[in-house]
Amino acid sequence: MPESKAVFCPVICTSDIGSECSDIRPLDEARMRTLSVNSIHLVELVDSSDAFVTELASPTVGCITLRQRDQLVNTRPMRDRNYRLLELLRRRSVASFAQFTKVLSKYQAHVEPLLVTDGGETFLICHRLLFDTETMHN
Repeated sequence: MPESKAVFCPVICTSDIGSECSDIRPLDEARMRTLSVNSIHLVELVDSSDAFVTELASPTVGCITLRQRDQLVNTRPMRDRNYRLLELLRRRSVASFAQFTKVLSKYQAHVEPLLVTDGGETFLICHRLLFDTETMHN
């Protein structure tokens, strides 16, 4: 009779995936498209301060992990930090994307429409025209 051997197959479940097992992963096509279309503007406009990034990693938000937060805080300049943040969002879930937009609206409501409307490009043009007009009159 052949000798039987036990086979051990470890399963790795990270905290950022394990807590979202019921969530839709990865991002759906519409949100990926929104990030792709508006990424050049988001990289320039988002103010990813330490406080903003820390709130994204807070237990109540959970949009990014603490390790990812530490990596972002140590990334300079701000443009590189924003690029890295957008890359993280592309790999996260639909719920994480929603949490990100919620925190973004709290800190930078003027940028949020780039993520929650289909007219991100149109919004940006109108925002720049309005800002340039206000600047000229002051």
